Amino acid sequence: MARLIAHKEISPVDVVSAHLDRIDQLNGKLNMFVSVFRNEALQEAKSAEDRLMGGESLGPLHGVPIALKDLTPTRGRRTTFGSQLFKDHIATHEPTIVKRIKHSGAIIVGKTNTPEFGHKGTTDNEIVGPTKNPWNPSMTAGGSSGGSGAAVASKCVPLAEGSDGGGSIRIPASFNGIFGLKPTFGRVPFDSSPINRFGTTQPYVHFGPLSRRVEDSALLLSILEGYEPNDPYSVPLVKENLNEEALKGIKGMTFAYTKNFELYECDSEVSSVIESVLPILEEYGAKIVEVPIDFGLDLRELISFFNRMWYAGLATAYGDLYDRNPASFGSSVATMIDEGRSISAVELRRTEELRTVIWNKLQHIYSEYDALLSPVLGVTAFPYDIEGPDRINGKDAAPISDWMMTQLYNCTGHPAASIPAGFSGGLPVGLQASASKFNDSILLRIANVIETANGTSSPSL
Repeated sequence: MARLIAHKEISPVDVVSAHLDRIDQLNGKLNMFVSVFRNEALQEAKSAEDRLMGGESLGPLHGVPIALKDLTPTRGRRTTFGSQLFKDHIATHEPTIVKRIKHSGAIIVGKTNTPEFGHKGTTDNEIVGPTKNPWNPSMTAGGSSGGSGAAVASKCVPLAEGSDGGGSIRIPASFNGIFGLKPTFGRVPFDSSPINRFGTTQPYVHFGPLSRRVEDSALLLSILEGYEPNDPYSVPLVKENLNEEALKGIKGMTFAYTKNFELYECDSEVSSVIESVLPILEEYGAKIVEVPIDFGLDLRELISFFNRMWYAGLATAYGDLYDRNPASFGSSVATMIDEGRSISAVELRRTEELRTVIWNKLQHIYSEYDALLSPVLGVTAFPYDIEGPDRINGKDAAPISDWMMTQLYNCTGHPAASIPAGFSGGLPVGLQASASKFNDSILLRIANVIETANGTSSPSL
């Protein structure tokens, strides 16, 4: 689209209008958007067309529609954070990534659905209700970037932004059959909160792209990344052309593979889909080695220590609001805040020791292998009115947590991606790939090989 617009072969007004019409057609069915900025987007498209015809210098996404997650403040636009408290809130500031997206020439057509304050791996809130899966609207789109994932999969936008503090980019990417990347922590600035510049590390929270094509995410990442003084964890730009890197192939690389990190249950059909993709990587010149992984933790210990970080963060960020407006909070967020307040400073600091255990094990794997492959999730999408399955492979599971194999990389900050691998029962399955810090391009190369071999597909809506 960007190339065709730049060469005056298609009009930004026509492109934006077509996507807005698609949103009008499907949003009532799938509940992807909290806000749609039709008038503003059409005005910006007309301005983009005028600048194009006037010969002005263009940004890399000039005239291309994009959606932003409704956790991401956007100055002058409604930003609800999925909360009844903020249902009419107009943001007065915005993070660096929004400024960079605007500077690229992209046109923000709307804000996508997210659970209240992004607190869980499915998308539902009391403002607009649940986001549904384009492949089967009786199923969830995942979360917490579920609206973004469904909007991209259903071709309502070609690109969307998401955020990931425990899997919130990779979960909807897997459930919706698209590509989603959580970059290395620090590569993309995360400066959403001007009152807490240090609040994104327990666990690590990342901005990242979601798209139907790998090259599109590579392009968006190249726009989002780079040093920002207002983010104390921001790092200098990695000097590489991500789109060129994505095309380099994987010949001579060696990848580690784990079925479940020796922690999770994984549905047998999901495992079969994942393992059907591994020979593709071997055909393109890579070697796959199944590796044992022992973190010295069982799943309950892992989930418990991750939850201590997550709940303490929610209590810090939203506890005062909860005290003033308890009736406006959903029960699951309220429970997390209450539990977060019961965690001592010593207990919270002890999570750093457990994170170090995970870090050391992953670093050892990356010292021997170019990437680590696994399922993203232990199941395909489940009904949108539940938080998750209570049994996997006939074994009891905690619905809110035990099906997602994503939290490990939010403990460490390593880059991780969800790559479309295939389908089980008509629903998408994602392959998770991770690599050492700042080797995000390896994940693009793996994803591009699989995309080249399998192509891309979209739901019939």
